[in-house]
Amino acid sequence: MRPVFVQLQCSPGKTYEVADELFEREVASELYSTSGDYDLLMKVYIEDGVDIGKFINENVANVPGIVRSLTTLTFKAF
Repeated sequence: MRPVFVQLQCSPGKTYEVADELFEREVASELYSTSGDYDLLMKVYIEDGVDIGKFINENVANVPGIVRSLTTLTFKAF
């Protein structure tokens, strides 16, 4: 399994609705509210061999209220 971090920018007033929907979909291992350009930071674990872009598109990016996402891949834990 590979940890991937996804930052999400939400429509104004929609952050809690987006967070609730992500929680219901059970895709995030961790989900945080953040300050700055993005409203949420999510950590997901994706199985080896699974297309990360397709996984994000099918399980995260189609949540109503998400305006923009930024996916960060990880390589090695120290």
